[in-house]
Amino acid sequence: ETVAAPKMPAMPSNDTDRLGRLLARHQELHDPAREPRTGLRWLPELQRWQAARLKVSFRHFLHDERRAPAAEFFLSDVYGDRDFTRRNADIARVVPMMRRLLPKKLLGTVADAIELGVVTQELDLRMAEALETLAPRRRKLDDALYGEAYRRVGEGPQRERQIALIGRVGRGFGKALQMPGVAALLAFSRGPARLAGLGELQGFLERGYAAFESLDDAAAFVDEIERDEREVS
Repeated sequence: ETVAAPKMPAMPSNDTDRLGRLLARHQELHDPAREPRTGLRWLPELQRWQAARLKVSFRHFLHDERRAPAAEFFLSDVYGDRDFTRRNADIARVVPMMRRLLPKKLLGTVADAIELGVVTQELDLRMAEALETLAPRRRKLDDALYGEAYRRVGEGPQRERQIALIGRVGRGFGKALQMPGVAALLAFSRGPARLAGLGELQGFLERGYAAFESLDDAAAFVDEIERDEREVS
């Protein structure tokens, strides 16, 4: 017997417009021909240092059996130094299909994840510029130099937006667990997504859903991340 795909409410066009704009901006910020700052010497070291700092901040989550999967998901898929180009290319290819199939809240979470990448890259480029000025001959970052560059760049509202988006992505996956049909939809789309070459997008959605499924209290987990990141900032 053939099993029909679960039906989800249609996505308003203004939300898919937002997704398209964010994808275009993300591509622009990572294109060396359009954004020459991607070639700054300090950028890879900055991103490596920030990923290491975040892993230290998440150490208590990683040692907690229930919260470790969600913490790993944040480090690998949301706020780490992973290259999201392939995932975003997958999304760009199927925006109209996503509008038909994904629930509004989950598609909004995808858009929030891409916006987080945009804001992070914009800030990283500003930081790399500051480091080029502050330490043109140095090769390695430390806390003092990072803090000096951080204060020079400023951008308080953008930093707050970055932290808020971390929270929105986490809460979005937490709320997806409460939506009827989402688990069935992800399972149903696994084979077709891989056949269509959309494995990165499918994997992102499945990993996020599975990671938050293991949490007793997704909201408390996300609140703690936001609180910690604001304290660090």
